[in-house]
Amino acid sequence: MVRIEVNGRAFDVDVDDDTPLLWVLRDHLGLTGTKFGCGVAQCGACTVHVDGAARRSCVLPIATIAGAKVTTIEALATPNQLHAVQEAWLAENVPQCGYCQAGQIMSAVALLAANPAPSDDDIDSALSANLCRCGTYPRIRRAVHRAAAALKRA
Repeated sequence: MVRIEVNGRAFDVDVDDDTPLLWVLRDHLGLTGTKFGCGVAQCGACTVHVDGAARRSCVLPIATIAGAKVTTIEALATPNQLHAVQEAWLAENVPQCGYCQAGQIMSAVALLAANPAPSDDDIDSALSANLCRCGTYPRIRRAVHRAAAALKRA
């Protein structure tokens, strides 16, 4: 049994210690916003925050994060308000197929928490491990800048 906090709620999950966090989120907690892409931490579709840091959940054994605070895409918005990054994503028309978007957004939120005024190079570096088959990288960069400006105003 492993205890983790996900999106502000504590859960005891009865899984093998080496079960990846991704499968705990999707199969045991029903949180399907975090996507399976490659299974080897190369695409970023499975990105979540663990104690505030962007992490690839597909290769993160549940036992290594016992007691940690996990945040998924489902917890970014409130019922009445999207997160500034989500709003910027929509304003810049970033999503096409949408499969990578949860991971992209989670990486962008972590970047802006660490660097509230990132340069293009900062954005490219922080999000370079998040692959987008549709190639919306210029829009992603614009959305991160838009979200940074919105967060600065707030």
